[in-house]
Amino acid sequence: MTTLSVTLSHRFGDFALNTAFEAPAGITVLFGRSGSGKTTVVNAVAGLLRPDFGRISIADWVLLDTEAGRVLPPHKRRLGYIFQEGRLFPHLTVRQNLAYGQWFAPKHDTRADTGRIVDMLGIGPLLERRPGGLSGGEKQRVAIGRALLAAPRLILADEPLASLDEARKAEILPYFERLRDEVSVPILYVSHSPAEVARLATTVVALENGRVARQGPAVEVLADPMVTPAGARAAGAVLEAVVVAHHDDGLSELSAGGTPLLLPEVPVPVGRTIRVRVPAQDVVLSRGRPEGLSALNILKGTVEMIRAGEGPGALVSLDTPAGRVLARVTRRSADALELEEGGICYAVIKTLAIAPQDIGGGENKSG
Repeated sequence: MTTLSVTLSHRFGDFALNTAFEAPAGITVLFGRSGSGKTTVVNAVAGLLRPDFGRISIADWVLLDTEAGRVLPPHKRRLGYIFQEGRLFPHLTVRQNLAYGQWFAPKHDTRADTGRIVDMLGIGPLLERRPGGLSGGEKQRVAIGRALLAAPRLILADEPLASLDEARKAEILPYFERLRDEVSVPILYVSHSPAEVARLATTVVALENGRVARQGPAVEVLADPMVTPAGARAAGAVLEAVVVAHHDDGLSELSAGGTPLLLPEVPVPVGRTIRVRVPAQDVVLSRGRPEGLSALNILKGTVEMIRAGEGPGALVSLDTPAGRVLARVTRRSADALELEEGGICYAVIKTLAIAPQDIGGGENKSG
């Protein structure tokens, strides 16, 4: 398996970057607030920044080794770069923009198969159009195709959905899921959106103030109450669930660790594994099993940790059969409920609180 290894140390004035992580095949998301060092890392990997100290390699191919004096220039690093905007050539058709990417691929590299990539991204009907006549989502799909056709050893995606509205994001996210599952090279993806991270990430590298706060699988990192790189307001856990049935009343039934969950209709076939992000602020806690509520999803769990914030809030971590669930409550509520580690508690999740952007396809792990 091809793995990107990164070790960097760099200083900008009062800001110090000191990071080390590995990105395997799939999507590794650099996740954190603005100013945490995400773009600095990407620029160093791309060769747009020479760090004070560092080593960057893809398998046994070294892009940067400051101690050895090896610094490959950007054009020799075999990278595919997907920007916030498509950055397509406006005077060329989609077909010609794609051909420009393929021009950089080594001869006889079978990954630069135009037909396969066009089919994967659904851009066949766009081939004779120019960028000026494309939507934002269509431009990004073409930009992804151009990057893939260069047969890169690594793909960099620097907040590729940041400039899109919610409708266009919803259009593009499934294509990044396919990219994650079908492309064998590592993808380093920058984001500060918890919903994007929950849906897409194979691995999460959580950055805080230039350092790696936590790295690992998305389900584990995002549910860690001690790591909130996007802030407590954005905290939330990720459950992996199998679609069991679609009901006539517009609800889909899922099974998460054997626990039933009901969500607004999920447009995926029965039997498919999906990810569901449950925002901590949408979880209500009860010491006893509540009755007479409209909420359909009630999970029994054990309190793992209570993390008090600097303000009036607290983040409560529950171990449930469905997986770890986080709840954001006031410290006053936690005291009134007499919550304590090891105690039994019930998490109440409103069915309609789970937004469509918080639901995505789970990884295809068959390969």
